[in-house]
Amino acid sequence: MPDPMPWLETAGRTHPAPAGVVLVAHGGRAHSTAPARRRGLAYRRMPPFARAVERAGREHRTGLGSGIATHLLRYRVRGWNGPAMDALRDVQWAVRELTDRHPGRPVVLVGHSMGGRAVLGAAGAAGVVAVCGLAPWLDDTDPVAQLAGRAVLIAHGDRERMTDPAASYAYALRAREVTDRVARFDVHGDGHAMLRRAADWTSLVSRFVLGELGAEPRDPVISNAMTEPAPAGLRVALEPARR
Repeated sequence: MPDPMPWLETAGRTHPAPAGVVLVAHGGRAHSTAPARRRGLAYRRMPPFARAVERAGREHRTGLGSGIATHLLRYRVRGWNGPAMDALRDVQWAVRELTDRHPGRPVVLVGHSMGGRAVLGAAGAAGVVAVCGLAPWLDDTDPVAQLAGRAVLIAHGDRERMTDPAASYAYALRAREVTDRVARFDVHGDGHAMLRRAADWTSLVSRFVLGELGAEPRDPVISNAMTEPAPAGLRVALEPARR
């Protein structure tokens, strides 16, 4: 039987009084009521992102606290499951849980594939300042009104076989109707698993998250993309990360 509740795992060090909070959500399937497992490939792809953000933000201090509390979400079940929208419900639960633990802290959401769809859908929650969808599974039914006032980053590989880069581009266009801080990157040479250019994906996410939480200055490449009109700002070729 599926676990009765979703599950949160702390990435890296624990920060009882953080300056900011990050939630990382993994992918899944369109339809499945099988329990989500920690050893599943979809879940295992996301700890490197979470650990990189937590490690890079350890010295971040504000009047609210220090460090960035970073958590991985494991869903109750593996599927989105149509109108049940199980992954979205679990992300919404996780955001409530984390804002209860750390009231007043800014929250950034990061999700891959189905998790990208879920975090974009949950971005309207109080406290959320930014959201990042990696190879997100989207279509023209996904709403954008909840993105108002949020910073939005989307990235998609050009060798994608599981989700549709054209759909994430169309979504980004619609998102720009409600917020003026939307950027989308094309990751040339990589596909859904984000493995060929893993360091570049991770660097992009870290720069975005740290900039939106104020742990570092906002990244100029991302900021420039947000100011560029479409299609330029929504089809930015992701450059290799500095080694």
